[in-house]
Amino acid sequence: MSEISLDLLCIGNAIVDILAPVSHEALKALGSPPGGMVLIDADQARGIEGGITPEQVMGGGSAANTAVVAQRLGARVGYLGKVAADEAGLHYARDLTAQGLRYPSAPVENADVPTARCIILVTPDGQRTMHTYLGICTDFGPEDVDAETVRSAAVTYMEGYLFDKPRAKAAFVHAAEIAHAAKRHVALTLSDSFCVGRHKASFRQLVAGHIDILFANEDEICALYDTTDFDAAAAQAAHETSLVVLTRSEKGAVVISGGQRYDVPTQPVKVVDTTGAGDAFAAGFLAALAKGRDLADCAALGNQAAGAIITRMGARPAAEFALRA
Repeated sequence: MSEISLDLLCIGNAIVDILAPVSHEALKALGSPPGGMVLIDADQARGIEGGITPEQVMGGGSAANTAVVAQRLGARVGYLGKVAADEAGLHYARDLTAQGLRYPSAPVENADVPTARCIILVTPDGQRTMHTYLGICTDFGPEDVDAETVRSAAVTYMEGYLFDKPRAKAAFVHAAEIAHAAKRHVALTLSDSFCVGRHKASFRQLVAGHIDILFANEDEICALYDTTDFDAAAAQAAHETSLVVLTRSEKGAVVISGGQRYDVPTQPVKVVDTTGAGDAFAAGFLAALAKGRDLADCAALGNQAAGAIITRMGARPAAEFALRA
């Protein structure tokens, strides 16, 4: 059996993030739901990019953001995600390794489909609306799961956004089976209530059959269990997984494990951009868990990490990011 050399392995959509401020009127003109995620094609991506002034361009994707923040919190972290060997993909690979992550996924040579991008439009109230061109990242399949890296990780964390195509669904199950055979843990973030709505039955099967640690926000967990009752949804999730970790924005977080529930408050901050808040929360929680902290402390660090992220533009921590697990 492989030795544990990673605290956390993240698997997700490898996407270049493009962040730009926009007015509420400009967002309304696009017809995009504020705070949501809209899938777009290559032509739509070019059209939106032509009408904005980017403030940041960086390697992104939900699980990659979690990976970077967890590494900055002192965890040993790896990442699996598919990019093309184009300029964006090569930049993406260099960026992750420069952040100190283990990234064994090789960019695909001579790919017919380019590297993915997410155009994140941020309104003056800090709300972010994502327009995502998925490109090659959704071609991630079982053959892209590096088995040795999975075996080397204490926790494999999978991003719900990737769970759209049959090959990706098979990859999630394959990764979970490898991890469990090596007596490791498997975590999932539901990512988005619209994503849950598209694949509810498949998500339910995955959660009940393969997931040890489930991350979700209030909307996502209610969508998964077809209810508007948060407590009922949380209780149902706790019957199906060992550890349920739920975020509730300014209300903090709820953690349920072994019949015990922890309601962990958060501190108010001035919101600049909510991009990556859930990703940072998961990073803080999992980094603390790797250090053996109790569950309430894990959630508290998750809240702190999320709070630090939303006070600035972008889903990555600032250079002076001082939190440690």
